[in-house]
Amino acid sequence: MRRVVLLPLLGCALVLAGCSATTVTSVDPDPQTEAAMESAEGRANEASEEANLTEERLDALTAAKAAGEFGTAPLAPTRASGWSGEQLLNPKTDDWEPSLAADPKEPYVYLTTTRYGAGKTCPKHCPSPYLATTISTDGGATWGEQVPLCVCRGAGGQYDPTMEVVPNNGFVYSVFLNGDRAGAFSASFIKSTDHGQTWTDPIHVYGHVSWTDKPEVTMSPSGRDVYVSWNGPQGGDLYVGVSHDYGKTWSHEKLTTSKRYYYAYDAMVLPDGVVMFAESSVDYGGPGQSVRGPIWHHAVISRDRGASWENVVVAKVAGGEPCAALGCGSDYYTGQASITSDTRGNVVFGYEGATVDQGPQQVYVKTSPDEGRSWGSKVALSVAGENATGPRLASSGAGDARIWYMQTANGDDQDAWNVWYRSSVDGGKSWGSPVRLSNATTGPAYKSADGFAEIYGDYGEIAVTSAGKTVAAWGEGSDYVGPGGTWFAVEN
Repeated sequence: MRRVVLLPLLGCALVLAGCSATTVTSVDPDPQTEAAMESAEGRANEASEEANLTEERLDALTAAKAAGEFGTAPLAPTRASGWSGEQLLNPKTDDWEPSLAADPKEPYVYLTTTRYGAGKTCPKHCPSPYLATTISTDGGATWGEQVPLCVCRGAGGQYDPTMEVVPNNGFVYSVFLNGDRAGAFSASFIKSTDHGQTWTDPIHVYGHVSWTDKPEVTMSPSGRDVYVSWNGPQGGDLYVGVSHDYGKTWSHEKLTTSKRYYYAYDAMVLPDGVVMFAESSVDYGGPGQSVRGPIWHHAVISRDRGASWENVVVAKVAGGEPCAALGCGSDYYTGQASITSDTRGNVVFGYEGATVDQGPQQVYVKTSPDEGRSWGSKVALSVAGENATGPRLASSGAGDARIWYMQTANGDDQDAWNVWYRSSVDGGKSWGSPVRLSNATTGPAYKSADGFAEIYGDYGEIAVTSAGKTVAAWGEGSDYVGPGGTWFAVEN
């Protein structure tokens, strides 16, 4: 989910390059104590907001179906050279905010989306929306049945799926938000050791608190060391959770106490065990809780397996254009970052930002040759004058880096978005020509020859298959309320 609309969760059976980084140590807080500090009124408001948004999306889906504007599959897209052409996961479902992971050694690819308005997944008290998962056993060429990731009894709804494959053994780890019927929101960890056929019972990475938001997960190559970052429960502060027993037990730390609200979007563990999260933070101190001042993009780093953390500000940027679509918060396009590393430990950090307040954003990358201790100059990847957001990075092999991002067309037309892909063979220093992945021009009402009407969800993902091919997934819709769908493209 997203932003000023606070997101749900569980119930399932700083510093510029050249400055010194801030090392954070803290006492492990008691989740029961912190939960008690939060007002019942606040919890009720959050649950009510989420329930209202879900109801709006269901109403919009019903209206679109009645008008014959939903349920049409795309027709014969013009394929980008070297790609399969974008595909709609399910033309008959309203899907928001996908996550994607690929096994680096075997041809398994896992795609999960947040699904609204579908049939029940259990006899009673099943989540709505729920997380629908499909698995490819041939590198994304074909896909299996779309099934619930977790049928969690009593869940009020599931959101913010994240998923990663453990490199050495093919285990699949997922952290997501699963809300209970009382409106309590917490992040859940589950895993599969049989390529997604069965999953463990969910474990709270941070107790049973009133809410958390925007989790992101990564792990060591063996899967023993697992790291999760999220925000909340006090005003969007930054937290990390650490497990050194494959996700069975967890410790956690609160890394910030400030007026800045953090969003985690990507994470990785470098070959020598250094942990890095890509995060963005904003100050909602403006009129009506609008964004005030610059947006900060952070690399949150641990060099000792989660015992201590550094919070490094990689870039500070002006806030970008406000979103004007139905149901959209003004900050919808702003504050996203991604991170990846090649096999030599060269780090690439992607982010977006404007040069003037409320101006069009560009997507940039910076590189670090020394695990985040210093950062090079920014390199712009998107077109100046168009609005761009949502960079997602992946890599495979020495010098390899791959990215997709969203960008408007026709001189910053906010109803004409597209997904663009670029790749690098020198660790992110230079990049190949952009390739348009969102090339279907017919089908749902939100599609046109110029692009799609609105980005549908914060999350999207990119992964590299065992054959070295890129898979990308994202959301497209009519507006923030929807309906929309999850789309993907596979490199040939």
